[in-house]
Amino acid sequence: MSDEKKLTVFLLCYFFGMFGGHRFYTGKTKSGIFMALTLGGFFVLYVNDLVTIITGGFTDKEGRKITAWV
Repeated sequence: MSDEKKLTVFLLCYFFGMFGGHRFYTGKTKSGIFMALTLGGFFVLYVNDLVTIITGGFTDKEGRKITAWV
């Protein structure tokens, strides 16, 4: 289980997801840069990440699931 909090990752994705803010926070720098340059992977990755975070499948850079809301 990851140390990052699901609420923080969700809020970062909701407000800054088009620029990869949540991916930078979780240590996924390369995909964060990609999302920043393509505005959320042409909106597709942004929506996919929101759904994945809510359903509990989003992971940090080491592959650990982010499950704790607070």
